[in-house]
Amino acid sequence: MEAAVVLRGKTHLFDNLGSGNNADAEWLALICALEVSESALLLGAEFIGDALPVIRHANTILQSGIASDARSERFLALAELVKPSRIRWIKREQNLAGIALAARHPR
Repeated sequence: MEAAVVLRGKTHLFDNLGSGNNADAEWLALICALEVSESALLLGAEFIGDALPVIRHANTILQSGIASDARSERFLALAELVKPSRIRWIKREQNLAGIALAARHPR
């Protein structure tokens, strides 16, 4: 799997993230985004993505403070550090990270 994060116009690419399904890749992208924000000392940022089930689940975890597995525990720990102001859905064609990944694999 691979992921991309766009922060302040700069694309951060992550390769060799293991294997898994689309939901796994979307969760890893969100976790990578939190890690990039933490390393940039950026607090209270808005996080956007195009995987609605992941966005909904992430918001549920934030609201409840309950993590049910290792992935959501990592997400919650990072979210406590960077304190996202919002995690919201956008259309796939608007997602700059997705566009960056698609550019790596032209059809």
